[in-house]
Amino acid sequence: MKIAIYHPWVYLKSGLERTILEICKQTKHEVTVFTSHFDKQGTYPELANYRIVEINPVSVERSYGAVLSAGKTIAATRLPLDDFDVLVICCDGLGSFLQFRNRDIPTINLCFTPLRAVYDLEYRKRHLQKHSQKQWIAHLMEWGYKLVDKWCWKQYSKIICISKAVEERVLAARLCKPEDIVIYYPGIDENHIQVCPQREPYFFLPGRIMWTKNIELGIEAFKHFCNEHGNNYRLVIAGMVDKKSEPYYAGLKALAEGYNNIEFVIGPSDQEMQTLYSNCYATLFTAFNEDLGLTPMEAMSRGKPVVAVNKGGPKEVVANGETGYLVDGIAIEFAKGIAKLAADPAHAEALGVAGAERVKRFTWQQFVKDFDAQMCEFKR
Repeated sequence: MKIAIYHPWVYLKSGLERTILEICKQTKHEVTVFTSHFDKQGTYPELANYRIVEINPVSVERSYGAVLSAGKTIAATRLPLDDFDVLVICCDGLGSFLQFRNRDIPTINLCFTPLRAVYDLEYRKRHLQKHSQKQWIAHLMEWGYKLVDKWCWKQYSKIICISKAVEERVLAARLCKPEDIVIYYPGIDENHIQVCPQREPYFFLPGRIMWTKNIELGIEAFKHFCNEHGNNYRLVIAGMVDKKSEPYYAGLKALAEGYNNIEFVIGPSDQEMQTLYSNCYATLFTAFNEDLGLTPMEAMSRGKPVVAVNKGGPKEVVANGETGYLVDGIAIEFAKGIAKLAADPAHAEALGVAGAERVKRFTWQQFVKDFDAQMCEFKR
Protein backbone atom coordinates (compact mmCIF):
# COMPACT_ATOMS: atom_id res chain seq x y z
CA MET A 1 0.00 0.00 0.00
CA LYS A 2 1.00 3.62 -0.53
CA ILE A 3 0.51 5.73 2.58
CA ALA A 4 0.65 9.53 2.72
CA ILE A 5 1.42 11.05 6.12
CA TYR A 6 0.88 14.75 6.78
CA HIS A 7 2.04 16.90 9.67
CA PRO A 8 2.27 20.70 9.34
CA TRP A 9 5.62 21.04 11.12
CA VAL A 10 8.46 18.52 11.04
CA TYR A 11 11.15 20.58 12.73
CA LEU A 12 11.75 19.33 16.28
CA LYS A 13 13.01 16.27 18.10
CA SER A 14 9.68 15.57 19.75
CA GLY A 15 7.67 12.41 20.24
CA LEU A 16 5.60 13.25 17.18
CA GLU A 17 8.60 13.46 14.85
CA ARG A 18 10.01 10.32 16.47
CA THR A 19 6.77 8.50 15.69
CA ILE A 20 6.90 9.56 12.04
CA LEU A 21 10.51 8.41 11.86
CA GLU A 22 9.76 5.00 13.35
CA ILE A 23 6.86 4.46 10.95
CA CYS A 24 9.15 5.30 8.03
CA LYS A 25 11.84 2.93 9.33
CA GLN A 26 9.66 -0.06 10.16
CA THR A 27 6.47 -0.03 8.07
CA LYS A 28 5.93 -2.63 5.39
CA HIS A 29 4.06 -0.02 3.34
CA GLU A 30 5.44 2.66 1.03
CA VAL A 31 5.32 5.98 2.89
CA THR A 32 5.61 9.60 1.77
CA VAL A 33 5.63 12.30 4.43
CA PHE A 34 4.11 15.65 3.43
CA THR A 35 4.72 18.70 5.58
CA SER A 36 4.39 22.45 5.40
CA HIS A 37 7.64 23.07 7.30
CA PHE A 38 10.66 20.76 7.22
CA ASP A 39 13.81 21.62 9.17
CA LYS A 40 16.49 19.00 8.53
CA GLN A 41 18.79 20.50 11.15
CA GLY A 42 16.18 20.83 13.87
CA THR A 43 14.56 17.41 13.67
CA TYR A 44 15.95 13.87 13.66
CA PRO A 45 18.66 13.73 10.96
CA GLU A 46 17.55 10.21 9.88
CA LEU A 47 14.29 11.61 8.53
CA ALA A 48 16.25 13.04 5.61
CA ASN A 49 16.81 9.45 4.46
CA TYR A 50 13.10 9.06 3.69
CA ARG A 51 10.71 10.68 1.25
CA ILE A 52 9.78 14.04 2.79
CA VAL A 53 7.87 16.48 0.60
CA GLU A 54 7.53 20.11 1.73
CA ILE A 55 4.39 21.76 0.37
CA ASN A 56 2.82 25.21 0.92
CA PRO A 57 5.19 26.39 3.69
CA VAL A 58 3.80 27.82 6.94
CA SER A 59 5.45 29.55 9.89
CA VAL A 60 6.19 27.77 13.16
CA GLU A 61 5.32 30.96 15.05
CA ARG A 62 2.45 30.57 17.52
CA SER A 63 1.04 34.11 17.54
CA TYR A 64 -2.66 34.43 16.73
CA GLY A 65 -1.93 36.00 13.34
CA ALA A 66 0.57 33.31 12.39
CA VAL A 67 -1.79 30.54 13.48
CA LEU A 68 -4.65 32.00 11.46
CA SER A 69 -2.42 32.25 8.41
CA ALA A 70 -1.16 28.69 8.86
CA GLY A 71 -4.69 27.35 9.29
CA LYS A 72 -5.81 29.10 6.10
CA THR A 73 -2.83 27.71 4.15
CA ILE A 74 -3.35 24.15 5.41
CA ALA A 75 -7.08 24.28 4.61
CA ALA A 76 -6.27 25.41 1.05
CA THR A 77 -3.60 22.74 0.49
CA ARG A 78 -4.34 19.89 -1.87
CA LEU A 79 -1.91 16.98 -1.78
CA PRO A 80 -1.09 14.90 -4.89
CA LEU A 81 -2.89 11.78 -3.62
CA ASP A 82 -3.98 10.08 -6.87
CA ASP A 83 -1.63 7.11 -6.34
CA PHE A 84 -2.13 6.76 -2.59
CA ASP A 85 -4.43 4.39 -0.70
CA VAL A 86 -4.67 6.17 2.67
CA LEU A 87 -3.92 9.63 4.08
CA VAL A 88 -2.75 9.74 7.71
CA ILE A 89 -2.99 13.17 9.34
CA CYS A 90 -0.91 13.67 12.48
CA CYS A 91 -3.20 15.61 14.79
CA ASP A 92 -2.03 17.95 17.53
CA GLY A 93 -3.68 21.13 16.34
CA LEU A 94 -4.13 22.42 12.80
CA GLY A 95 -3.39 19.30 10.78
CA SER A 96 -7.06 18.32 10.54
CA PHE A 97 -7.72 21.41 8.42
CA LEU A 98 -6.19 19.41 5.56
CA GLN A 99 -9.56 17.64 5.36
CA PHE A 100 -11.06 20.55 3.40
CA ARG A 101 -9.42 19.52 0.12
CA ASN A 102 -8.17 15.95 0.69
CA ARG A 103 -11.12 13.62 1.20
CA ASP A 104 -10.89 11.52 -1.97
CA ILE A 105 -9.25 8.62 -0.12
CA PRO A 106 -9.76 7.34 3.45
CA THR A 107 -8.22 9.63 6.07
CA ILE A 108 -6.87 8.42 9.40
CA ASN A 109 -6.32 10.67 12.40
CA LEU A 110 -3.09 9.73 14.18
CA CYS A 111 -3.99 11.74 17.27
CA PHE A 112 -1.21 12.85 19.59
CA THR A 113 -3.73 15.22 21.16
CA PRO A 114 -6.56 17.46 20.03
CA LEU A 115 -5.38 21.07 20.28
CA ARG A 116 -4.32 21.44 23.89
CA ALA A 117 -4.97 25.17 24.14
CA VAL A 118 -8.64 24.38 23.50
CA TYR A 119 -9.32 20.85 24.76
CA ASP A 120 -6.81 20.20 27.57
CA LEU A 121 -8.19 21.94 30.68
CA GLU A 122 -4.79 22.23 32.37
CA TYR A 123 -3.09 23.59 29.27
CA ARG A 124 -6.03 25.86 28.41
CA LYS A 125 -5.95 27.46 31.87
CA ARG A 126 -2.25 28.26 31.55
CA HIS A 127 -2.66 29.42 27.96
CA LEU A 128 -5.36 31.91 28.99
CA GLN A 129 -3.20 33.13 31.87
CA LYS A 130 -0.37 33.83 29.41
CA HIS A 131 -2.79 35.91 27.30
CA SER A 132 -4.63 37.56 30.18
CA GLN A 133 -4.65 40.95 28.41
CA LYS A 134 -6.21 39.50 25.27
CA GLN A 135 -8.60 36.87 26.61
CA TRP A 136 -11.44 38.09 24.41
CA ILE A 137 -9.30 37.28 21.37
CA ALA A 138 -8.45 33.86 22.82
CA HIS A 139 -12.11 33.04 23.44
CA LEU A 140 -13.13 34.21 19.96
CA MET A 141 -10.36 32.17 18.34
CA GLU A 142 -11.36 29.15 20.43
CA TRP A 143 -15.01 29.42 19.41
CA GLY A 144 -14.17 29.65 15.71
CA TYR A 145 -11.59 26.90 15.91
CA LYS A 146 -14.01 24.47 17.55
CA LEU A 147 -16.59 24.98 14.80
CA VAL A 148 -14.08 24.17 12.09
CA ASP A 149 -12.26 21.41 13.97
CA LYS A 150 -15.38 19.44 14.85
CA TRP A 151 -16.41 19.41 11.18
CA CYS A 152 -12.93 18.15 10.23
CA TRP A 153 -13.07 15.34 12.78
CA LYS A 154 -16.34 14.07 11.31
CA GLN A 155 -14.53 13.34 8.03
CA TYR A 156 -12.09 10.81 9.49
CA SER A 157 -12.44 7.10 8.76
CA LYS A 158 -10.60 6.09 11.96
CA ILE A 159 -8.94 7.69 14.98
CA ILE A 160 -5.69 6.29 16.38
CA CYS A 161 -4.99 7.73 19.85
CA ILE A 162 -1.54 7.35 21.39
CA SER A 163 -2.85 6.88 24.96
CA LYS A 164 -5.96 6.58 27.08
CA ALA A 165 -5.30 10.12 28.31
CA VAL A 166 -5.62 11.38 24.73
CA GLU A 167 -8.70 9.23 24.16
CA GLU A 168 -10.34 10.74 27.25
CA ARG A 169 -9.56 14.25 25.97
CA VAL A 170 -11.08 13.43 22.57
CA LEU A 171 -14.25 11.95 24.05
CA ALA A 172 -14.67 14.77 26.58
CA ALA A 173 -14.65 17.19 23.64
CA ARG A 174 -17.16 14.99 21.77
CA LEU A 175 -14.99 15.00 18.69
CA CYS A 176 -15.93 11.45 17.74
CA LYS A 177 -17.62 8.30 19.04
CA PRO A 178 -15.82 5.74 21.24
CA GLU A 179 -16.19 3.04 18.59
CA ASP A 180 -14.18 5.16 16.12
CA ILE A 181 -11.06 5.03 18.32
CA VAL A 182 -8.22 2.56 18.72
CA ILE A 183 -5.25 3.07 21.06
CA TYR A 184 -1.74 2.25 19.87
CA TYR A 185 1.09 3.18 22.23
CA PRO A 186 4.31 4.61 20.77
CA GLY A 187 7.33 3.54 22.74
CA ILE A 188 10.92 2.43 22.60
CA ASP A 189 13.00 0.00 20.55
CA GLU A 190 12.60 -3.44 22.09
CA ASN A 191 16.20 -4.23 21.11
CA HIS A 192 17.46 -1.41 23.32
CA ILE A 193 15.87 -2.54 26.59
CA GLN A 194 18.82 -3.14 28.85
CA VAL A 195 19.28 -2.54 32.57
CA CYS A 196 22.31 -0.28 33.01
CA PRO A 197 23.87 -0.97 36.42
CA GLN A 198 25.97 2.21 36.54
CA ARG A 199 24.36 4.86 38.73
CA GLU A 200 26.17 8.15 38.88
CA PRO A 201 24.90 10.61 41.51
CA TYR A 202 22.64 12.73 39.32
CA PHE A 203 18.94 12.96 38.63
CA PHE A 204 18.18 13.39 34.95
CA LEU A 205 15.44 15.69 33.61
CA PRO A 206 15.31 15.18 29.82
CA GLY A 207 13.04 16.54 27.10
CA ARG A 208 12.34 19.63 25.05
CA ILE A 209 12.96 22.76 27.09
CA MET A 210 9.61 24.54 26.76
CA TRP A 211 6.95 25.75 29.15
CA THR A 212 4.62 22.76 28.72
CA LYS A 213 7.33 20.52 30.21
CA ASN A 214 7.06 22.42 33.51
CA ILE A 215 10.81 22.14 34.13
CA GLU A 216 10.65 24.77 36.86
CA LEU A 217 8.91 22.13 39.00
CA GLY A 218 11.97 19.89 38.74
CA ILE A 219 14.33 22.74 39.63
CA GLU A 220 12.28 23.89 42.61
CA ALA A 221 11.85 20.31 43.84
CA PHE A 222 15.57 19.62 43.53
CA LYS A 223 16.36 22.82 45.44
CA HIS A 224 14.00 21.65 48.22
CA PHE A 225 15.78 18.29 48.21
CA CYS A 226 19.24 19.89 48.43
CA ASN A 227 18.18 22.22 51.23
CA GLU A 228 16.94 19.23 53.26
CA HIS A 229 19.50 16.56 52.34
CA GLY A 230 22.63 18.32 51.08
CA ASN A 231 24.36 18.54 47.71
CA ASN A 232 25.45 14.96 47.18
CA TYR A 233 23.48 14.74 43.92
CA ARG A 234 23.34 16.80 40.74
CA LEU A 235 20.39 17.67 38.54
CA VAL A 236 21.10 17.42 34.80
CA ILE A 237 18.53 19.04 32.49
CA ALA A 238 18.97 18.15 28.82
CA GLY A 239 17.04 18.98 25.67
CA MET A 240 16.67 21.26 22.69
CA VAL A 241 15.60 24.90 22.88
CA ASP A 242 13.84 26.37 19.85
CA LYS A 243 13.69 30.12 19.30
CA LYS A 244 10.28 30.68 20.87
CA SER A 245 11.43 28.91 24.07
CA GLU A 246 14.60 30.95 24.58
CA PRO A 247 12.94 33.31 27.13
CA TYR A 248 11.67 30.30 29.06
CA TYR A 249 15.17 28.79 29.11
CA ALA A 250 16.58 32.09 30.38
CA GLY A 251 14.05 32.00 33.23
CA LEU A 252 15.08 28.46 34.14
CA LYS A 253 18.74 29.45 34.32
CA ALA A 254 17.83 32.33 36.60
CA LEU A 255 15.82 29.96 38.80
CA ALA A 256 18.84 27.64 39.12
CA GLU A 257 21.28 30.40 40.09
CA GLY A 258 23.19 29.70 43.27
CA TYR A 259 23.00 25.92 42.80
CA ASN A 260 26.18 24.77 41.07
CA ASN A 261 24.89 21.20 41.05
CA ILE A 262 22.15 22.08 38.53
CA GLU A 263 23.43 21.70 34.97
CA PHE A 264 21.95 22.31 31.51
CA VAL A 265 22.89 20.35 28.40
CA ILE A 266 21.42 22.11 25.36
CA GLY A 267 20.90 20.41 22.00
CA PRO A 268 22.36 17.00 22.93
CA SER A 269 22.74 14.34 20.26
CA ASP A 270 20.77 11.10 20.51
CA GLN A 271 23.94 9.35 21.67
CA GLU A 272 24.53 11.94 24.39
CA MET A 273 20.96 11.53 25.57
CA GLN A 274 21.27 7.76 25.73
CA THR A 275 24.49 8.08 27.73
CA LEU A 276 22.77 10.43 30.19
CA TYR A 277 19.87 7.98 30.57
CA SER A 278 22.23 5.05 31.03
CA ASN A 279 24.40 6.66 33.70
CA CYS A 280 21.83 8.54 35.79
CA TYR A 281 20.58 7.54 39.22
CA ALA A 282 16.95 8.21 38.32
CA THR A 283 14.87 10.25 35.88
CA LEU A 284 12.39 13.07 36.55
CA PHE A 285 9.35 13.85 34.41
CA THR A 286 7.66 17.13 35.26
CA ALA A 287 5.21 17.89 32.41
CA PHE A 288 1.94 19.00 33.98
CA ASN A 289 -0.44 16.95 31.81
CA GLU A 290 1.50 15.03 29.16
CA ASP A 291 -0.28 13.14 26.38
CA LEU A 292 1.85 10.01 26.93
CA GLY A 293 5.50 10.59 27.75
CA LEU A 294 8.26 8.76 25.89
CA THR A 295 10.75 10.06 28.45
CA PRO A 296 9.63 7.72 31.27
CA MET A 297 9.74 4.83 28.78
CA GLU A 298 13.30 5.67 27.74
CA ALA A 299 14.36 5.80 31.38
CA MET A 300 12.67 2.50 32.19
CA SER A 301 14.29 0.85 29.17
CA ARG A 302 17.64 1.61 30.82
CA GLY A 303 16.50 0.25 34.18
CA LYS A 304 16.11 3.65 35.84
CA PRO A 305 13.27 4.56 38.23
CA VAL A 306 11.08 7.55 37.39
CA VAL A 307 9.48 10.30 39.45
CA ALA A 308 6.60 11.76 37.40
CA VAL A 309 3.59 14.02 37.85
CA ASN A 310 0.52 11.96 38.65
CA LYS A 311 -1.49 13.16 35.68
CA GLY A 312 -2.06 12.30 32.03
CA GLY A 313 -0.07 9.74 30.07
CA PRO A 314 2.59 8.94 32.72
CA LYS A 315 -0.15 7.28 34.80
CA GLU A 316 -0.35 4.67 32.03
CA VAL A 317 3.41 4.12 31.90
CA VAL A 318 4.78 4.41 35.45
CA ALA A 319 3.48 1.94 38.04
CA ASN A 320 3.48 3.88 41.30
CA GLY A 321 5.68 2.24 43.92
CA GLU A 322 6.71 -0.47 41.45
CA THR A 323 8.73 1.31 38.75
CA GLY A 324 8.95 4.74 40.33
CA TYR A 325 6.69 7.30 41.96
CA LEU A 326 3.70 9.29 40.73
CA VAL A 327 3.40 12.46 42.79
CA ASP A 328 1.40 15.67 42.92
CA GLY A 329 2.75 18.42 40.69
CA ILE A 330 3.99 20.66 43.48
CA ALA A 331 7.64 21.10 44.39
CA ILE A 332 7.55 19.80 47.95
CA GLU A 333 5.78 16.56 46.94
CA PHE A 334 8.10 16.06 43.99
CA ALA A 335 11.07 16.58 46.33
CA LYS A 336 9.73 13.79 48.56
CA GLY A 337 9.80 11.41 45.59
CA ILE A 338 13.40 12.35 44.86
CA ALA A 339 14.33 11.89 48.51
CA LYS A 340 12.78 8.41 48.65
CA LEU A 341 14.96 7.23 45.82
CA ALA A 342 18.09 8.88 47.16
CA ALA A 343 17.60 7.36 50.62
CA ASP A 344 17.47 3.74 49.44
CA PRO A 345 19.76 2.83 46.50
CA ALA A 346 18.77 -0.84 46.64
CA HIS A 347 15.09 0.02 46.37
CA ALA A 348 15.81 2.49 43.55
CA GLU A 349 17.65 -0.27 41.69
CA ALA A 350 14.76 -2.71 42.18
CA LEU A 351 12.28 -0.14 40.84
CA GLY A 352 14.48 0.33 37.79
CA VAL A 353 14.69 -3.39 37.07
CA ALA A 354 10.89 -3.66 37.33
CA GLY A 355 10.60 -0.72 34.94
CA ALA A 356 12.71 -2.46 32.31
CA GLU A 357 10.29 -5.38 32.42
CA ARG A 358 7.16 -3.20 32.32
CA VAL A 359 8.33 -1.12 29.36
CA LYS A 360 8.33 -4.20 27.12
CA ARG A 361 4.63 -3.54 26.57
CA PHE A 362 5.44 -0.18 24.94
CA THR A 363 7.59 -0.77 21.84
CA TRP A 364 7.91 0.78 18.40
CA GLN A 365 7.78 -2.67 16.89
CA GLN A 366 4.29 -3.30 18.29
CA PHE A 367 3.12 0.22 17.44
CA VAL A 368 4.14 -0.05 13.78
CA LYS A 369 2.72 -3.58 13.54
CA ASP A 370 -0.65 -2.29 14.77
CA PHE A 371 -0.41 0.78 12.54
CA ASP A 372 0.29 -1.34 9.45
CA ALA A 373 -2.62 -3.67 10.22
CA GLN A 374 -4.95 -0.68 10.57
CA MET A 375 -3.82 0.68 7.20
CA CYS A 376 -4.61 -2.66 5.55
CA GLU A 377 -8.26 -2.30 6.56
CA PHE A 378 -8.51 0.50 3.99
CA LYS A 379 -6.73 -1.25 1.14
CA ARG A 380 -8.41 -0.48 -2.17
